[in-house]
Amino acid sequence: MIVVELRKLFRRPRTWGTIVALNALPLIVAILLAVTNLAPRPGRGPAFLSAVLTNGTLFPLAALAIVLPLFLPIAVAVVAGESIAGEAQAGTLRYLLARPAGRTRLLVAKLVAVLVFVLVSVVLVAGVGYLAGITLFDVQPVAGTSVSGTTLTSEQIAVRTALSIGYVTVSMCGVAAFALFFSTFTDSPLSAALGALAVLVGSSLLLTLDAADPIAAYLPTRYWLAFVDLFRDPIRWTEVVDGLVLQAVYVGVLLAAAWANFTTRDVTS
Repeated sequence: MIVVELRKLFRRPRTWGTIVALNALPLIVAILLAVTNLAPRPGRGPAFLSAVLTNGTLFPLAALAIVLPLFLPIAVAVVAGESIAGEAQAGTLRYLLARPAGRTRLLVAKLVAVLVFVLVSVVLVAGVGYLAGITLFDVQPVAGTSVSGTTLTSEQIAVRTALSIGYVTVSMCGVAAFALFFSTFTDSPLSAALGALAVLVGSSLLLTLDAADPIAAYLPTRYWLAFVDLFRDPIRWTEVVDGLVLQAVYVGVLLAAAWANFTTRDVTS
């Protein structure tokens, strides 16, 4: 069943259209930087964007920082929100549940397909960002600069980039869990996606308010950009670990709630 769901997801033109759209913005930014040779000052704009003019191998991280606050969560929420609600809207959910596989296996298959989409999207954004970086900008073949101002070897940059890709993927799993949870409550994929995005937008807004400081550490978007700490020397692990633990809690609770609702839901469509 997992293979079937993966085929359905990646044979849809809109899936690949979404991935292409995700990569379009970082590419546009890269071209503008290469043409104008102007980058924001350190500490201004998306992370690593000020450093890519001197080291193009850092552009995958800048690309992830560009799409992470808005475009990547939207893409994940739309795909995850459609997982169950889309079948209900199309009138095919009832027929899928008529199979011997059962509701739990169907939910697991949908979840795996969404997680694979998340991983593919993040890896492709980083991969396209790397190609754009080494094509349009100078590359330091021996070493690069850390956020702390010290020198990192090419091997260290490669390992930390891989860790960053993994961290962003886990962060987006939280978005997928919210959207999948809402998808089990409605027959409208749009409503499920908007429900997840409403939570994330609310979280981002609360982080800007001093009054929300007591709950800031528990908001789902709090640690999204903590992957920047992987490029400090030495690595600052505190917020990275906090972010992983927080996402694990959200994913576990939301998936358990989605399973509880879906396995007891009266499906009529």
